[in-house]
Amino acid sequence: MTTIDTSSRAEAFDQVDPLEDLLPTLARGMDIAAVFRRLRTAASRILPHDEAQLAVLTEDGASGQLYVTVGDSPAEVRRLDIAEAITDVDRPRLLDVVPGPERGLQSGLSVPVRIDDRLAGVFALFSRHRQAYSDGDLIHAERLAGYLAVALAHQAMAEQARHAAVERERAASIETSMELLRAIADVLDIRTVFSRVSQIVNKLLPHDALVMCFVDQDGNVIRQAVSREDFPAHPEWAKITLKTARRDAFIIQDLRTDPFPTNEPGDVRGHLVRAGYRSLLAVFAQARDQVMIVAFNAKRLNAFDQRDLPVAHRIVDHIALAVSHEQLAQAAQQVAETRARAERLEARVQLLSDELESKSQLRVIGDSDQWRDVLKKATQVAATDTTVLLIGESGTGKEVVARFIHRASPRSKGPFVALNCAALPEQLLESELFGYERGAFTSAHQAKPGQIELAAGGVLFLDEVSEMSLSAQAKFLRVLQEHEFQRLGATRMLKTNIRVVAATNRDLRKAVERGTFRDDLFYRLQVFDIQIAPLRDRTEDIVPLSDTFLDEIARSFGRPPAGLSKDARAALLAYQWPGNVRELRNALERAAILCEGGLIHAEHLALPRLSDSSPVAEDSTNLDTIERLTIARILRECHWNKTRAARRLGLTRTKLYFRLKKYGLEEPPRA
Repeated sequence: MTTIDTSSRAEAFDQVDPLEDLLPTLARGMDIAAVFRRLRTAASRILPHDEAQLAVLTEDGASGQLYVTVGDSPAEVRRLDIAEAITDVDRPRLLDVVPGPERGLQSGLSVPVRIDDRLAGVFALFSRHRQAYSDGDLIHAERLAGYLAVALAHQAMAEQARHAAVERERAASIETSMELLRAIADVLDIRTVFSRVSQIVNKLLPHDALVMCFVDQDGNVIRQAVSREDFPAHPEWAKITLKTARRDAFIIQDLRTDPFPTNEPGDVRGHLVRAGYRSLLAVFAQARDQVMIVAFNAKRLNAFDQRDLPVAHRIVDHIALAVSHEQLAQAAQQVAETRARAERLEARVQLLSDELESKSQLRVIGDSDQWRDVLKKATQVAATDTTVLLIGESGTGKEVVARFIHRASPRSKGPFVALNCAALPEQLLESELFGYERGAFTSAHQAKPGQIELAAGGVLFLDEVSEMSLSAQAKFLRVLQEHEFQRLGATRMLKTNIRVVAATNRDLRKAVERGTFRDDLFYRLQVFDIQIAPLRDRTEDIVPLSDTFLDEIARSFGRPPAGLSKDARAALLAYQWPGNVRELRNALERAAILCEGGLIHAEHLALPRLSDSSPVAEDSTNLDTIERLTIARILRECHWNKTRAARRLGLTRTKLYFRLKKYGLEEPPRA
């Protein structure tokens, strides 16, 4: 499978803005086909693709046009059949299923193109490579969609002006529009250049003060910008914004007498009039989950009329584009920071795994997503002193994870003390855990420290904590709450400095309901819980674990096994492993003895016979049977997704289809 490396796109984008060449095109208000052709050329520098599509919808969404470009050819334009239009375009998304398989297209992305929060179209890029795009690429695609939205808005206004013949001469000022675009194109905070924006906009729409305000859905002012320091910005503007957000715009010819479009909150009118302002024009727009209002304020009466609205909307489109760039830049930074944190965490997990193996001969083996997730969580919690509860079946590797946490924590130089609560009777468990004084019971001829004392400065690992008696639970709760305890037969309290990692293979909530486990201790233990999946649910770990165990076994045998045969590997993958990793280790050790230095075959493993939901059990030593059962199980786990199943089985799709036909494995009918 060929994939595309997208890691350097953001850096290339920051060094040279490939969209800078689009500014003259947008300013001239060229037709959408020309804009799309030039945008596609510029976009190819940051988002390589083999085909680009732009679906442009009419305002009622009933029809539209589809622009398609392939290679360097001009855009093909055809009527858009809404029934064939891309669906589910409420947000940017990566596409696994793409149109045009006959053209070799295998992956893509699509982003909505919105004008004033109305879906005006859909912009999509497609590649002949699989997984060519990442979540970070969606941010760049949104920026491209922003340019297309401006172009579509310009085209719509131009058409409106041609039909209505009311466009004013200053609205056609390409130089001014170009100047405005250049002033705000690369600004990361428009407030820093807002006075300059007002000066440029004055050539198109004369005014004395320009105000921009962002308000969230609760009416809180997120940020605000004014072109003049002496402008009387009023906090009640937020309420006006919310109450009139459904309107496109409104004009007040005389602030002293004309009514506001809604009940006037506070003293906004008087605030403006006392400062000498007499009229205003306000335009509203959506900016993601916020409402943006841009108000043109003038100190003369009747400064604005309906003919100014197209120009005002055009200006607001430019400002909204700049704000969108700010938000996308912030989103890109967040994506980069998240990716960097994930990479640092992965590196930390690998470093700790290698260190644990080299210093303690304890192997942290596994390639499955479930196991890597366990190690990531263990790494995250290790740096704290938080109590950890490991939950998983017997033999899944809970003590391995506990030792991993100890090695990764600030307590790594302290002791790691393990105590199996299920291996000791009640009285002996308490004496082992808390220690005892001389004479505490008949055979106590001298005092003895308990495991809590021995773990001082380090980690106490309590395995099978659900088997602890209620009496011991009550005493241990004090250790967690007050960091103190008493030896058996003692009268004074001892302080302790330990970190507790507990483990259980039982449902502690049900134990609490049955009254066999204290609820207060349960909540103290379950501050940070980590679920460890059974081996049957992480089959990717079986082979690497087997190879590791065989290496260990070989070092202790006079005649080490030569390795695993193909049928033995298939048998290992097909078996359900109720005893998990511990059972796998034992099965391999037994097989290593039986094979007498040769290859380990399925019969040496002596695994129980299997069945595939059939009434008659089949011979698990038959290679074809094992292979069929393995493929059937993996397909069920992958919900019959053949691509995922082939990847997990280590087969090509062609080989998988051959085996499906060979074994008569057909996908069950869907309900």
